[in-house]
Amino acid sequence: MHNSTRHALERAAELTRNHRLVEAMATAEPVITAADEFESAEIRQWLIDHADDFTREA
Repeated sequence: MHNSTRHALERAAELTRNHRLVEAMATAEPVITAADEFESAEIRQWLIDHADDFTREA
């Protein structure tokens, strides 16, 4: 996964924890939609592994 993709996902998780879902989606969507099939698989696994990053308290 590209560093920029990981950074965007981490930032989206931070925004989600801070109840800023619209901004989180705007941050993550471009990298998710631009990913090829291999990076998409890595993103999917990252999201599975880091689901609690989106839900724990800020």
